[in-house]
Amino acid sequence: MENVIILASNNKNKLKEIKEKLNPFGIDVISQKEAGYDIEVEETGTTFVENATLKAETIFKVSQNPVIADDSGLEVDALNGEPGVYSARYAGENATDEDRINKILNLMKDITDDTKRTARFKCAICYIDSNGSKHIFEKVCEGMIAKEVHGNNGFGYDPIFMVGEKSFAELSSEDKNKISHRGKAVKELVDYLKNVK
Repeated sequence: MENVIILASNNKNKLKEIKEKLNPFGIDVISQKEAGYDIEVEETGTTFVENATLKAETIFKVSQNPVIADDSGLEVDALNGEPGVYSARYAGENATDEDRINKILNLMKDITDDTKRTARFKCAICYIDSNGSKHIFEKVCEGMIAKEVHGNNGFGYDPIFMVGEKSFAELSSEDKNKISHRGKAVKELVDYLKNVK
């Protein structure tokens, strides 16, 4: 089993989430910056799997060490699946989470019927092991887009993504991890790593 895996990201939230899941199995996860690779990988893929694979391959090429990369985003049915792979850049390059949330709320302000506010978070994880073999884990979390912001936890689109009565931003990180797209994909990765001899 691998002892150290590089996360092809410097996102503190992602690093914390993945570390928490893998540390109990004696696997240390470090950011690409901690590993000494300050590379900005351009996400030119048209799917989450393509983008996750691009990031993982780039860091694997320079490090020759096991790598995890993920790409995830929000798909809103009423917006023809947008923002999708452009979730992080949806309101422009330097936009804040608030800007992106406001853009979606504005685009959907005339959609009052809750059944037409369906959406999902998708996550694809690409894990490249020390032999260079690729393993893909994909998961989805279905929900609805709220009409206004709810809660202060989480990040990104969490305050407007409703699962049942609560938004992702109203859940504890523990509860969110149990049902979220990334939580489920990381669990699948963990299950795989536990069984690798």
